[in-house]
Amino acid sequence: MRLPLLLAACACLVPAAHAAKGHAHGEGRLDVVIDRNTLSLHLELPLDAAVGFERPPRSDKEKMALAAAARLLQEAAMLFQPTPAAGCSVQSAQVQVPFTGGDDKHGQHAHEGEVHHADIEAGYVFRCDKPAALKDIETTLFRHFKRLYRLETQRVGLMSQGGQGAQRLTPKNPVLGW
Repeated sequence: MRLPLLLAACACLVPAAHAAKGHAHGEGRLDVVIDRNTLSLHLELPLDAAVGFERPPRSDKEKMALAAAARLLQEAAMLFQPTPAAGCSVQSAQVQVPFTGGDDKHGQHAHEGEVHHADIEAGYVFRCDKPAALKDIETTLFRHFKRLYRLETQRVGLMSQGGQGAQRLTPKNPVLGW
């Protein structure tokens, strides 16, 4: 199957500087893989950018904020809009939000003497009826998560589907194009 190979290729695109930088509040990462008629997205966000804290919830209000963020992140079609002419539809959404149950260890990073960090990870797969028409993806993440101010993106696909590239998305520029 070619998709895992392209996902691995996308992971190799991450510049050394970004990898060394690690967790940064307000800054997320989006990896995009285009393989024929399949569009795969992998999103990483600091929990702080989504709910304002990176620790177990201390109140019912914080528990509700975590649950609301988890529900919102399941709504792939609302958060990501590929070029309408491509006819893309959501095939799957997998979201891991720390402190909401399940395997919470995956998104948490702590080093001796440092503050504890927690990250949201999500994966989305879209199927596109007309992949040649796929020219961009707009995100509404900035509208929903006001503490998110930057999304670093990496993209890989066939040359006929834009090849590879990187782009920084912001609240004023929420469209990844190629």
